[in-house]
Amino acid sequence: MTPELDPVIHAQARLRVVVTLNTLNEGDRITFPGLKDLLGMTAGNLSVHLTKLEEAGYVEIVKAHKGRTPVTYAALTRRGRLAFEDYTAAIRQLLNTTMTPPSGDS
Repeated sequence: MTPELDPVIHAQARLRVVVTLNTLNEGDRITFPGLKDLLGMTAGNLSVHLTKLEEAGYVEIVKAHKGRTPVTYAALTRRGRLAFEDYTAAIRQLLNTTMTPPSGDS
């Protein structure tokens, strides 16, 4: 049976976002401009993908102020980390299935 891949994470740009946020320690967060620069994405494109991940409960967006300057932070939620673990397990299973010859073949 072929494993199901989470369509929210599977989109290339969102996968890049989740992989990057997953490198942070649990509870840590990154500023929106920092994430944008790391990923080489436009602000609009990143915003769209973060919104989709936030709607799924995978990402938490926090808007704050540093002095008088507004700042937006992004972090992977516990649910997001678990979804990413499930996603990577499904990818590994899929790869193992496709690399193992069917039984009975030589």
